[in-house]
Amino acid sequence: MKPALAQICSLNSPFATDVEDYAAAHAGAIELWLGKLEGYLEDHPVEDVARLLDEHEIVAPVAAFQGGLLITQGDARREAWDLFARRLKYLPQLGVKTFVLACDIVGPLTATDLERANVSLAEAAQQAGEHGLRLALEFQASAAVGNNLQSCAALVEGVGSPHLGICLDLFHFYTGPSKTEDLAHLTRENLFHVQLSDLADVPRELASDGDRILPGDGDVPLEPLIAQLEAIGYEGYVSVELMNPQIWQVPTSSFGEIAATALRKVLGQATMG
Repeated sequence: MKPALAQICSLNSPFATDVEDYAAAHAGAIELWLGKLEGYLEDHPVEDVARLLDEHEIVAPVAAFQGGLLITQGDARREAWDLFARRLKYLPQLGVKTFVLACDIVGPLTATDLERANVSLAEAAQQAGEHGLRLALEFQASAAVGNNLQSCAALVEGVGSPHLGICLDLFHFYTGPSKTEDLAHLTRENLFHVQLSDLADVPRELASDGDRILPGDGDVPLEPLIAQLEAIGYEGYVSVELMNPQIWQVPTSSFGEIAATALRKVLGQATMG
């Protein structure tokens, strides 16, 4: 398992500051937040981003996230797929290998919607593969379909593409209908990325993204997931991903050190990178 810090944890800080401070914390890897990255790209070429990463000796193997591909229609669908195509062109230049795709299938649904979602998944995986990328489908606890690990694994298996796998976000696993037994659906082949966070003093039914805290600081049982990752010999990245407005106020330099330490503890590693 290889640790990483997700940029969304420091949403209020500038893009370049994230890179510098996460590198100083010996994170080794950063999970790019595309909204922030694309804001930076408005004034800088992609080559500048690549040089920035190289200068600070930090890699960006994962980018999050793409939405709107699965069941949208009309102008919204065209816009989402156009954005996806642009991202597929520049992400490999930054060393990105895994691209997180949101399973944003919302209801009410028809049989046509489900067919469209499966066709879209297959097409997205094919396009990603043509650019040397893998898509990691992230199940969403609030989705109408694909709201749990078991159904996410079934969607991935149904497509049967080597370019499509699973992104397991522990927040969605814990707050949605997934069960601990569902971890058995994870394999070394289908698991492409893992995102960790925790919750404390909030019922899972009422938890929102803003309640996320550092892994190991709350009530979410981390041990079954870590044990499964070890059992399947998972060698991909595990990132800390928080969307907590209070944490966004913490200076990136301080957060990087704290988050790196928390992740080392959870993963049982003495060093990052």
